[in-house]
Amino acid sequence: MTLATPADLTRAFATGWGARDARGLSELFSNDADFLSLTGGVAESRSEIAELLAGELAGAFSRARLVTGKTKLRPLGPNVAVLTQRFVLSGIVHADGSDAGRVGAVLVAVMAATQTGWEIVNAQFVAEG
Repeated sequence: MTLATPADLTRAFATGWGARDARGLSELFSNDADFLSLTGGVAESRSEIAELLAGELAGAFSRARLVTGKTKLRPLGPNVAVLTQRFVLSGIVHADGSDAGRVGAVLVAVMAATQTGWEIVNAQFVAEG
């Protein structure tokens, strides 16, 4: 799935996360995208991203909720932009099933325009602090 504008990423990411839709989230990325996940997982293609997110959304983030915070969009030219999105996550689960509490996280996504819309070519979803 491509996006009409880079600013559409925030809603699409939060919606996909809330639905635990790893495949839908991966479709926000280009076929050869790179991704560093919140757990430190690394994926180097859309299919690897889908697999990584599926595991995380079924595990530590199976009950996690995202609350959207501050957004910063920086166009780098007509066909490239960097989106920085802050989130607060709650409901993260430790391996023993206990609640891990709330954490601040930042999604930094380098996006490129294609003939069909905008997609992520590189992203890091990391804990703040």
